[in-house]
Amino acid sequence: MSDQPRRPRKPAKPYRRPQKDPVRILAFDALRAVDERDAYANLVLPPLLRKARESGDFDARDAALATELVYGTLRRQGTYDAIIAACVDRPLREVDPPVLDVLSLGAHQLLGTRIPTHAAVSASVELARVVLGDGRAKFVNAVLRKVAQDDLDGWLERVAPPYDEDPEDHLAVVHSHPRWVVSALWDSLGGGRAGIEDLLRADNERPEVTLVARPGRATTGELLGEEAAVPGRWSPYAVRLTEGGEPGAVAAVAEGRAGVQDEGSQLVALALANAPVEGRDRMWLDGCAGPGGKAALLGALAAERGAVLLASEKQPHRAGLVAKALSGNPGPYQVVAADGTRPAWRPGSFDRVLVDVPCTGLGALRRRPEARWRRRPEDLDGFAPLQRGLLRTALESVRVGGVVGYATCSPHLAETRAVVADLLKQFPDTGLVDARPLLPGVPDLGEGPDVQLWPHLHGTDAMYLALIRRTG
Repeated sequence: MSDQPRRPRKPAKPYRRPQKDPVRILAFDALRAVDERDAYANLVLPPLLRKARESGDFDARDAALATELVYGTLRRQGTYDAIIAACVDRPLREVDPPVLDVLSLGAHQLLGTRIPTHAAVSASVELARVVLGDGRAKFVNAVLRKVAQDDLDGWLERVAPPYDEDPEDHLAVVHSHPRWVVSALWDSLGGGRAGIEDLLRADNERPEVTLVARPGRATTGELLGEEAAVPGRWSPYAVRLTEGGEPGAVAAVAEGRAGVQDEGSQLVALALANAPVEGRDRMWLDGCAGPGGKAALLGALAAERGAVLLASEKQPHRAGLVAKALSGNPGPYQVVAADGTRPAWRPGSFDRVLVDVPCTGLGALRRRPEARWRRRPEDLDGFAPLQRGLLRTALESVRVGGVVGYATCSPHLAETRAVVADLLKQFPDTGLVDARPLLPGVPDLGEGPDVQLWPHLHGTDAMYLALIRRTG
């Protein structure tokens, strides 16, 4: 029996409550809404930020950081998944989604921002303690310490396959796009490695907020009076807010005289409005008008010429949004809730028809980064009949000598040229109009006669437009 005195036990550390960080909690809540409810961040985040500002918890810097954490994490999700997978001892699908969201937020802070390593790890662990509990916070701590051992370039060298062995998979990991999306974009864009890399990089950049001054209701001069506002690149009605900003704080936007609208969408509407028609020019149709941005611009342009716009939208709640966008239009218009494939109007009634058809949205991945992870190749099969049906109705609705604009916010060939080619075969009394001269000053429009816009070339969404004239 030892006579050695026992060492006194160290007193247990008192339990420390986790520190709640409103910025990171809000970012986590937004990511959970995107994952659990299939919500879109551009719809979920603004009300969360507004509520936080009203409560006094947030200032402008907090809002900017929360926005960067949400969008940066969503854009880089594929890359971060590959890195996190290399740091855990189980398949990624076995990691609970809330835990994976915290890890992804932490990875973005470590690899995609200037937040110091210690601060990024400790803030993520505190977030985990608040939203996951102390037990899983230890797992988050261990994983993020592994992530912090290298920078983004170093990790990409480890987790991305060499370009020479598998170009599409390499680009998918490095630029955080699903492989099938990389393949589809590359097919549509054509060319070599430089072009597709420029496009994928552009998809991961935060887009500027672009406003449209609706003719007869607002002017670009009025909008240019806003802070950090500069003219648009191509549209005479466009104004860009170069430092973000809250569009709702712009008086003309709040009053409906101006709106938020990507410049590519403005160019599509302008090209249709300026396409030459033979004979009268009194009746215009927007056959897929929701939520109303193009309809509002078309309605204003029609009013300047003494024409009438009919805006049709199948979903009643979206038709309500169209009516709101057109409210105050300087000329006559009508909004109807109608199925564009089963028209409520007589054939040959219109001089100009626009159908901006539902699609995969692969042209708007800058603004809706989560869409790239939701879409599947089989979605194309679901959209194909609707796209063809809407274009068929449009061609039946326009009179001889009139023009149809087929538009879609996707560069996928199955949603663009393939649809147009099929319908031209079914309507031999039609022909394509060269759309390029109707986008004056816009470079890199290809061989025509249709037009494909690109984020990396034009700074717009990847909008597609084909103009078709009824000839007999």
